[in-house]
Amino acid sequence: MTPTSEQRMIEQLLERLVATHPSVPSERVAEVVHAIHAQFDERPLREYVPLFVERSAKRELSQLSAVDA
Repeated sequence: MTPTSEQRMIEQLLERLVATHPSVPSERVAEVVHAIHAQFDERPLREYVPLFVERSAKRELSQLSAVDA
């Protein structure tokens, strides 16, 4: 996976998560996604990074949504 395609997938993920978690401010969604993505910076195998970021971000954002509810 090229860095450009990975970044594109992360940006698409960000858009989806903003839409599916309307109770969480979009800036907070971006912070969560970028912080989780940064945890994988030194990983040599990049193929599944967007999937791992998505799973972790969904979990964290669901918890944030539950707190706001």
